[in-house]
Amino acid sequence: MEKNVNIRSLISKAPRPNMLSRRAMLRDAACGFGFLGLGAMLAQASESPASADPLAPKPPMFPARAKRVIFLFMHGGPSSIDIFDPKPYLDQHNGEPLPIKRPLAFAAGGPGPLMKSPWTFRPGGQSGLPISDLFPHLRERADDLCVIRSAVGEGVDHGAALLQTFTGTFTFTRPSMGSWVLYGLGTENRNLPGYITIKPALSHGGSKNWSSGFLPGAYQGTAIGHAGMQVADIQKEPIEYLTNSGLTREQQRYELDMIQAINRRHHELWKQDDELETRIQSFEMAFRMQAEAQKVFDVSGESEATKKMYGLDNPKTADFAWQCLLARRLAEADVRFIQCTHSYKWDQHSDLFVKHTENAAEVDQPIAALLKDLKTRGLLKDTLVIWSGEFGRTPVSESGNGRDHNPYGYSLWMAGGGVKPGFAYGATDDFGYHAVENRMHIHDVHATILAALGLEHTKLTYRYSGRDFRLTDVAGVVHDGIFA
Repeated sequence: MEKNVNIRSLISKAPRPNMLSRRAMLRDAACGFGFLGLGAMLAQASESPASADPLAPKPPMFPARAKRVIFLFMHGGPSSIDIFDPKPYLDQHNGEPLPIKRPLAFAAGGPGPLMKSPWTFRPGGQSGLPISDLFPHLRERADDLCVIRSAVGEGVDHGAALLQTFTGTFTFTRPSMGSWVLYGLGTENRNLPGYITIKPALSHGGSKNWSSGFLPGAYQGTAIGHAGMQVADIQKEPIEYLTNSGLTREQQRYELDMIQAINRRHHELWKQDDELETRIQSFEMAFRMQAEAQKVFDVSGESEATKKMYGLDNPKTADFAWQCLLARRLAEADVRFIQCTHSYKWDQHSDLFVKHTENAAEVDQPIAALLKDLKTRGLLKDTLVIWSGEFGRTPVSESGNGRDHNPYGYSLWMAGGGVKPGFAYGATDDFGYHAVENRMHIHDVHATILAALGLEHTKLTYRYSGRDFRLTDVAGVVHDGIFA
């Protein structure tokens, strides 16, 4: 109690300009309670009072191949050696012991025997790029794909692997890749967030995977729903956040102007409140979004042929079809970085054949449709589409019919954005455990993505806690071999 008295005494003696009563505080900070409903809108904030427009478009550091990114994330770890990386060795030595010492693994106990893929690989398109029967629709788009077979991470568990995939590290909280891109390039549409993540997972890092970390809040991702929500509810959500059915647009503008005037007066009184300008800009973003967000999120105006092409008419594909169609609409609206998440379904420690078949059936058609649609509309050439999980899976069996986590050599693919189409880059060893050719660590993947956007990863830095940070930390090599 004595400490409390002394502190109060000190506070009472400290000079304080323009003291406000509790009522005056609530009046001058009128945004308080209503502000809670804005949620993700806070991401569209200001870097500081001195930086009026941190999201203004910025020129790339050198000529860019891509203007925007669509990241299709397969949460759980799809098996590369069953989709994009055929291994005849496994066919020939099925059931035999692993011929090398197993690296650090997620599952306890010794490794099971080698297990061949239960799916047949077939050549796709004119390029002949092999893709298994798990993805027959995507195989038809093989000539658009640049399959990287040599990605490498370090996390053997989902939490670490997701954080490294999205932020470059799993040991500290860092800004996400989308936040770095927004920081480096800004956004060309000021009526929508520049970084949107659709139905993200709340597990394995949750919001840290789209957080701006120590970057200013303006660069944080805006989540549209989450993995546990139904599409029908999410479609209503953005509109309900932004509209007030009891007021006309003119009345809302008048009300907002009054609140902003009070907020700015409060800001003048309390110069040290660096977050208030953030709140002021978030209100402006929310107001501007009312007109454009309703148009972009309403997919009902799409043609029946388009809806059917994506698979909106099929209950199995409808969820991810909506995500992919929305991603195309956001790309058309010049949103800089868009994420779609198929969550959390690809973690097959058992029942690989049954579950991977179900998972692929949910996303294969929508992804192929997205690539076709972007190409038809002339968007693919300057949109970098990325497909990846947080790692791949082992060539040995687990539980007799599943596969364990494998971050040591797995596949992802890119399309558009200046990458070589119909092309396979890198390689794993004979049985698909380790990357052995053109090895691409996550830092290399990030550096290469930034390069496609015209950003030099070693120069895209932010000063924090006494040092310059970057997405690739102190590593990362651009793999120019994937570019056309």
